[in-house]
Amino acid sequence: METTATIRGEIVTFLQNRSMTINQFARISGINSGTLSNILNGHRPMSMHQLDRITDGMGLEEGYFYDLYIPECIFHTTPDWRRLGPFLLRCAELGKLGCLHRAARMTLENISYAPMLFDMAEALFNEDKHEAAALLYESVAECEKFQYSERLALCQYRLFVIGLGENQDENLQAAVYFEPYIDRLDDMYQLDAYVKLINVNISLQRWDKIVALGKRMGHKAKIHYQQNRYRFRTYEYPRKSVIFYILYSYLIQASMHQEQGDYDNAFYYVSLYEHPDWINKPNEEELLIIEQFKDWAEANRYMYGLMSGQPNALNQYVDYVDSREDEIFLALCNIMIAANRYQLHIDHILDRYKEHLVFKTQQNQLGKISDLVTLNRYTRLLAELGIYYLNSKQFDRGLAYILDSLEYSIRTKSDNGMLRCMGIFEQFRHFSSEETQRRYTELIQDVQKLSVYAWSPQV
Repeated sequence: METTATIRGEIVTFLQNRSMTINQFARISGINSGTLSNILNGHRPMSMHQLDRITDGMGLEEGYFYDLYIPECIFHTTPDWRRLGPFLLRCAELGKLGCLHRAARMTLENISYAPMLFDMAEALFNEDKHEAAALLYESVAECEKFQYSERLALCQYRLFVIGLGENQDENLQAAVYFEPYIDRLDDMYQLDAYVKLINVNISLQRWDKIVALGKRMGHKAKIHYQQNRYRFRTYEYPRKSVIFYILYSYLIQASMHQEQGDYDNAFYYVSLYEHPDWINKPNEEELLIIEQFKDWAEANRYMYGLMSGQPNALNQYVDYVDSREDEIFLALCNIMIAANRYQLHIDHILDRYKEHLVFKTQQNQLGKISDLVTLNRYTRLLAELGIYYLNSKQFDRGLAYILDSLEYSIRTKSDNGMLRCMGIFEQFRHFSSEETQRRYTELIQDVQKLSVYAWSPQV
């Protein structure tokens, strides 16, 4: 049912019901009585500051009149950014996202407001008000969808970053949708965007896509380095020195060859990021990056040796990471895979590093590791631990880890993870206790709910 109520009408009714004069309410609200009179008589538009004072004076919750404010004070008068801008900010602060979205969409009937809406979205994004920022980015992107503009590309990049979460299906859709826009981004954002796309695809184990993106990133970074090698960085992006992206592209290609069992080429690419002699007069930041990649190169040499079955590589690898706290979790992930591949006995290693067998945010010298990548690694680690203990005939312990991995796979909606865990459990079901079977049944019900949701008709 539509309402014909107005803010002015509500104020008048409030005053009448309380037999209150304009002067009395002016004292309560802190608004000049002449200004208040002009507002009530429709001779003066109401600012956001005045609206909030009036709302407070009437004893109503903050934002009570925002739905009415949009048509009454923004769009039924001459549009004015001095009123609209503060209104959008207040909506973001109070979480009134429906009002914010409605006002933004109506605003873009005049496309000249697009730059101002974009700037506000950037401000909200930088304040971590991501839901509000996303609504503004979507509105600006819709306005510019037929234009080949950097602003459109940056809107799509921000929406991609905001939309990333634990759901692998949604992350894949976000990555596929964003990728065509990446080359439209300004150079200072483009390299960081490549890293984020690569991280999403690492969590999804899409190796062909990972390598393709890594090569493109490396190529662009090399061009950027050659063109700017003697300049000082004076802007916020990319977040790391350009040499990081070149070396990271080599690391990605080394990892791809290792995944394929091609260790000769894997070691070749390790040498490229281990000894980057082409870097000209590295500054302090670049020296830190060089040192980190040199450390990774040493660790990966041990890891590749372990994965290829070299007998002494396990002890060398463990000795190496023992004094490097940031490397232990990843090392355990790799060691578990090798242990199951070559039937290695590693109880002493698991006992030594048992505090690292829990999910937590990972970091290295260069910053925080993507949570998407860490979550994927941890889910795989749980499965490998389960397989290890099942092979050791510790069935209760092994199946508990398999179900932990299944739970994380459901949480991330990883089809591969769910299928892997269900297949292993069914293989060892006859060794499971009633309690373990009950937990498995409950998790399978969660899997079935995901399947029903995936196949339900969309309207």
